[in-house]
Amino acid sequence: MDYRQRIYEGFIALRIVNGDSILVHSSLNAIGKFDNRCQIIIDTLLELLGSSGTLLMPALSYKSVTTENPLFDVAKSPSCVGGLTEYFRLLPESVRSLHPTHSVCGIGAKITFLLDQHIEDDTPCGLNSPFSKLKDIGGKILFLGCSLRSNTSMHAIEELCNPEYLFNSYVEYTIIDYSKKKYKKKYLSHDFTEYTQHYDRVLDILDEVDYSFAKVLNANCYLLDAAILYKKVYSKLKRNSLFFVEKIEE
Repeated sequence: MDYRQRIYEGFIALRIVNGDSILVHSSLNAIGKFDNRCQIIIDTLLELLGSSGTLLMPALSYKSVTTENPLFDVAKSPSCVGGLTEYFRLLPESVRSLHPTHSVCGIGAKITFLLDQHIEDDTPCGLNSPFSKLKDIGGKILFLGCSLRSNTSMHAIEELCNPEYLFNSYVEYTIIDYSKKKYKKKYLSHDFTEYTQHYDRVLDILDEVDYSFAKVLNANCYLLDAAILYKKVYSKLKRNSLFFVEKIEE
């Protein structure tokens, strides 16, 4: 089987085009098992996006960078959100934003705009985060075999609306940057301990023209317009702050 060709055809069916800036959430198990799958997927995406495009992946590290171990090393702290994200993080050309728990890695033309100011936020997905800034450049969010519930960009919209379930308390982290400089900074953390997230409900408020759907090998995949998502989710949250969560019953 020519996996690369089939993956390429799936991305074309999703309407990924040259020059796009795309943030990818992924599940390798949903895509299937075959040799060099991470390299094939990333190489195919980068080829499609071209030199004017940008590829982003979350490199969240909240499982290893915790209140008990509040140390984030931009070069060493692993991503905890899937094998494809960790493979992408370790690529020599990949650049990572500075955030202890919600960093993003990127390759491409617009990584300076998208990544460099993340350090200025004191929340996980503030106005300077790639999750927020993606909408400003016509960016898109790709769900590669994973549920729409895995949508960190939703947190950026929630932070604007500040629903009752979102924030917890400040935590002080030690950050080591690419130059090995070490410093401390306090961040206001998220807290979903009493709620389950149901971000797949975005399909209830999006029109069919707002996203595309296609199969990539075995995986169901969605491509969403970040600006449209931002606008419609913000409007929904202002009217119903609990629309995308459910309180856990005791």
